[in-house]
Amino acid sequence: MAARPAHLFGQASITDPIPSSSAFGTPVHPIRTKQTLNSSSPSVLPISLPPATLRPLAFRTFTKKHNLTLTSSALQAIATFIGTHCGSGWREEGLAEKVLDEAAKAWKKNGGGVIVPGEGSELTTVLRGIEGCMVGGRVLPQRALSRQVSLLSEQGLPAAANGRPSSLRRGDSQGSLGLNALELQEDEEEEEEEEKSKDPRNWLRVVDAFEQPRLTYNPTQKHFVVAGKRPSLLPDPSHRTALIRDRYQVVHQRLLRNEAFQTSAVAVSRAKSLQRSSSEIKMPQQAYKLTPIANLLGRSGSTHVLLGLLGNSPTGTLILSDLTGSISLDLQYARPVPEDGAWFAPGMIVLAEGLYEEEGSSAGPGLAGDGGVGGTIGGKFHVASLGGPPCERREVTLGVNSTDKSGSTIAGGGFGWVDFLGVGSERANGPTMRNLEKKVWAKQDSTAAVPGKSRMVILGEVNLDNAKTLQALKQVLGVYAIEPAGHTPLTFILIGNFTQYAVLAGGGSGGSVEYKEYFDSLASVLADYPSILEDSTFVFVPGDNDPWASVFSAGAAVVLPKRGVPELYTSRVKRAFATANAEAENAAGKTKKGEVVWSTNPTRLTLFGPAQELVVFRDDLSGRLRRKGLRFRKFEEPGDPEVISIGEPVDHDLTIGQQAEVTQVDMAVDQTIGDAESGVPVPEAEESSKSEAVSDLHTARKLVKTVLDQGYLSPFPLTNRPVLWDYGSSMSLYPLPSALVLMDPEAPPFALTYEGCHAMNPGALVVPGKRGIAQWIEYDARMRKGKTRDVRF
Repeated sequence: MAARPAHLFGQASITDPIPSSSAFGTPVHPIRTKQTLNSSSPSVLPISLPPATLRPLAFRTFTKKHNLTLTSSALQAIATFIGTHCGSGWREEGLAEKVLDEAAKAWKKNGGGVIVPGEGSELTTVLRGIEGCMVGGRVLPQRALSRQVSLLSEQGLPAAANGRPSSLRRGDSQGSLGLNALELQEDEEEEEEEEKSKDPRNWLRVVDAFEQPRLTYNPTQKHFVVAGKRPSLLPDPSHRTALIRDRYQVVHQRLLRNEAFQTSAVAVSRAKSLQRSSSEIKMPQQAYKLTPIANLLGRSGSTHVLLGLLGNSPTGTLILSDLTGSISLDLQYARPVPEDGAWFAPGMIVLAEGLYEEEGSSAGPGLAGDGGVGGTIGGKFHVASLGGPPCERREVTLGVNSTDKSGSTIAGGGFGWVDFLGVGSERANGPTMRNLEKKVWAKQDSTAAVPGKSRMVILGEVNLDNAKTLQALKQVLGVYAIEPAGHTPLTFILIGNFTQYAVLAGGGSGGSVEYKEYFDSLASVLADYPSILEDSTFVFVPGDNDPWASVFSAGAAVVLPKRGVPELYTSRVKRAFATANAEAENAAGKTKKGEVVWSTNPTRLTLFGPAQELVVFRDDLSGRLRRKGLRFRKFEEPGDPEVISIGEPVDHDLTIGQQAEVTQVDMAVDQTIGDAESGVPVPEAEESSKSEAVSDLHTARKLVKTVLDQGYLSPFPLTNRPVLWDYGSSMSLYPLPSALVLMDPEAPPFALTYEGCHAMNPGALVVPGKRGIAQWIEYDARMRKGKTRDVRF
């Protein structure tokens, strides 16, 4: 037998467990003994590390330093890993902090999201990579890894030309060089992130009403919780009560957070003293207290402020209800606050201030008699002033109320940890997304001549059965088709009704075929503008005349939320987008394609996670409010209603009036509408148009204030505007969105801001009463402001 060659590095330090002899042949794949990175490394005694003990350090490293959020399962996995591999020195020697820091870096380099889940293999892969780089509970730096390679070579393991040990197992190689592999990929990932951040469409998401998290307010925990039961279209009757109760509790807690309803800590004796100034005598601001309706019993002749739901009793009288009971209202001397500044109708939650008068004798056991707590309380509440609950700004709700030295927004207080739309909470994702938003908009070189990609085009009442609508749509798309490449608007929002009448309610198959032909005509129009289709997102929001609900309602008010247009009618439109995307991919190799989304009514669009939220809702709100709204007595002189015939004089200048009048004055409007209020003299021929513009502005302000103060898109009784009981949270406007689109063809077009929420109404695409005029709203997400535009066709 031939002599065995000498070992490459002299005498081998590792003996062959299977010698080459006549009895045993040399195996093809030698059996490797277990190799350790450092034979002299100290051993680690594992410990059981509770997640609660590690939570402060993990929060400081992941959240404060790297803007990541650990779930409870992820914290449990990391605590187990650190307890096993770092032992008792995890705190004193600072081993855990280094492991957490490396884990956060590796998670971000691997493209992980801002929320780190414990389920799945992503976190396990990161921890395995760190495990291979640890010796004695410490994570080796990059230079230490090369020393370990040389150490292995000294122990007799052959190395390749690049210095990497050739006989290391695949698992050992990936484990020990895991961080190096991540560092080598860092540049490529940064380039991909840089390319991704150029297009804001990568951060646009459409959330329909049936995908939105179902949240309810828990008054005991004073927090929002996810509904435990599965939603159903035919739930138990108790869900109807829960829907109204949850809506009341949200408004009630919002009102208690208002400064006017918070008791001051100043001593009562000082609060009663006068504060004199050089020009006037000031009284200290009074904190107002809400009185439950059940507590009115036995307090006849006293003045109170009530919060309740307006409604009609079985006997036809107007009542106010809260969680404790109901009481009849007397509006003979009531004054709305602000004067003609908002609508009040049954189904709304209002603040009523006035005097309670108990019945001299009970009316008997009938419906109008004493019902006790939980029923109708005897007597009447004579209302002196009636107003809506004050609105709360989005920043206050989410706790975004301060900035640090670098100008970044800090979230604190409020409901910052609540994920209202499934895109991440304000505390977890808000700061990161706002910084990303600044970077994306900084790269958009938008000027007056070349608009940026931050625009959203909103078209209302797109009646496809009207030939003029298709002509107007062609003209609108032509305005944006001639813009330079890369400056196409971010999204086009087309709002129904897509037919003037409920076509499918006619019966037979002709209506369905006819409805599909209208969308086929729309596809033909869209196909003429491939440059827009391949670079924008189209969102379709249906109306009451669109299927399937219109088959049974025949155009009447349908149940909300309403599902999108069925796929049966949208195949040709999808084909137009697929063709445009295929041509763009072949020509320019685009990876981000244009898309079409058939969403619900209402629907929500989020941009950069929780940073921006746009709500789109289609309903004839103004017409329904005019029909159902209460009518108040008009007084010729302000002093007439001061003294009422049943008791003491009542002061009307309380919280309701003060705050509502301020918000009415502070409502900013679009410049095109606001010019109508200027004091520049105009010719007599233009006076009528100016007065009409002022009237339209007043109607717009009145509509916006009514809806936003209610914090609900459909503040009507369920008998007038049905709502799915298990999906009532999708109709909520809490917290206030960044922008709100109230598509109401009966209201004038407007764009105004109220309490930080920019409300818009594009009106009908084809202007009624004007020949050849198309109008729409162009909303700039960067400036968070919209404007009305029109073009002649």
